[in-house]
Amino acid sequence: MIVLKTVEELKKMRAAGRISQRALRLAGAAVEPGVTTLELDSIVRRYIEEQGATPSFLGYGGFPASACISVNEVVVHGIPSENCVLKQGDIVSIDVGAIFEGFHGDNAWTFPCGDISQEAQRLLDTTRESLFEGIKAAKAGNHIGDIGHAVQQYAELRSYSVVRDFTGHGVGAKLHEAPNVPNYGTPGRGPRLMPGMAIAIEPMINIGTHKVRVLRDKWTTVTADGKLSAHFEHTLAITPDGPVILTDAD
Repeated sequence: MIVLKTVEELKKMRAAGRISQRALRLAGAAVEPGVTTLELDSIVRRYIEEQGATPSFLGYGGFPASACISVNEVVVHGIPSENCVLKQGDIVSIDVGAIFEGFHGDNAWTFPCGDISQEAQRLLDTTRESLFEGIKAAKAGNHIGDIGHAVQQYAELRSYSVVRDFTGHGVGAKLHEAPNVPNYGTPGRGPRLMPGMAIAIEPMINIGTHKVRVLRDKWTTVTADGKLSAHFEHTLAITPDGPVILTDAD
C-alpha cells in the first residue's frame, strides 16, 4: 500500500534528508587514497548521531554498519571494513540513510578517489545525470514507468546498462515502502504519481552487463563481469508543483 504523507510528515522527512545528505557529503569529502571504508562509515555514524538522529541502515535486516560503501565493481550494499583501503583511481559509492523524528531520508553518491580514468568519470557523469532525468519525470499525474524510462533511456543511449535486480522505493516511516521504483520501464505504466508520495530514485548503472551477483556475506553485490558500477540516489516528494528533493542540504 502506498502511504501518502502529510505536509508535517514531509517536513520531518526534509529534516531527516538534510541530516542524511550532510553525513554523505562529509564522508565523500574524506574519500582519498589510504582511507578505509570503515573510517568513512565512522564519519557517517558520528555525524548522524550528533544530530540526534539514527543511522537507517545500522542493524537493518542484520546489516552491520551505518553506511553501505561500494567500491568499483561493487554495485550496492558494500560492508565497510578496515581491510578495504581506498586507492588512487577508485570510485566509491556511499549510501546513507538517517531516521529523524520517525522518518527516513535516504541518499547515495559515487565519489572519485583522487584522479580517476576518463571511462570512470564518464560513468559517474552519466549515472548522476540519469538520476536527474528520473527526477524530472517524477511529476504528479505521471507514472512510475515514466521515471524508469527516463533513467533507462538516458543510460542506454550512452551504451551503459541498468541494473534490474535492485530498484528505488517508497520512503517514509519505513526505509522501504511501496511502490518499487525501477530504473527501467515503459511510459504510462505502473502506479500513478500523486501529491504526498515520497520516493527514492536510485540509478545503479554499469559499464558492462546489467547482471549482478551477491557475495557470500549475503550483502555485497558486484557486477557479474567485474566491470565498474556507479550509484546515485535522492529521496523526493511528489507535489502539485513538481518533485521536491528532500535529501538536499542546501
